[in-house]
Amino acid sequence: MLVYKQIFRYLTFKVLIVAVSFCFLWCSAQTEVKINAPFIPIGIFNGAVEKAVTEKISVQAEVFVSPWKSFAGKNLQIYMGTLEGRYYFDEVMKKWYVGAYGSIALFNLQKWNYYNASTVPDENGNPQRLPDGSIRMTERFQKGVSFIFGISGGYHFEINSKLGLDVFAGIGTSQSIYKGYLKDNHERYDGAKKWNKSGEMIPTRVGVMFTYKL
Repeated sequence: MLVYKQIFRYLTFKVLIVAVSFCFLWCSAQTEVKINAPFIPIGIFNGAVEKAVTEKISVQAEVFVSPWKSFAGKNLQIYMGTLEGRYYFDEVMKKWYVGAYGSIALFNLQKWNYYNASTVPDENGNPQRLPDGSIRMTERFQKGVSFIFGISGGYHFEINSKLGLDVFAGIGTSQSIYKGYLKDNHERYDGAKKWNKSGEMIPTRVGVMFTYKL
């Protein structure tokens, strides 16, 4: 467990350093900086830098940071970097667009289907009993890495020559390697000796970003 935590912190630090450095290098003409407004009140940072490549094509680098080891009693720690290419039907950074993106995410979270506590089986598959005779019940959480690839779409509103709004959503495939733990004692529940694997098609991007043109 200690080794995993050290690796998790090291990779998290590296992802943030690379993402921030990339954003600073990009800050030049025909560039917008953005922040996803709905996440701010709950302490989650989602920022991006978009740079025009041609009159209709742009590239966007994005960072998503949810630092919550516990949010409303649930694990919600995510560090994600995303690179996206966009095609605008009218003019770059104006009106409708479609895109394709790839992300890598480090996570310590509870998937939606593990939010509620459930019984813990013994080696025979029967519910475990606690010393007081009650049935042992606990929630479960997952730690690991996800690789995400998907398509996106959105609309870029202009408020004035500098300010705007970027409304977007995306769906993609998420391929993950992870380890599953019981929440009451942090022991493995998934039965795998090393890493478990999963893949699913899910919505992976949604937001309303305030934009500022440099």
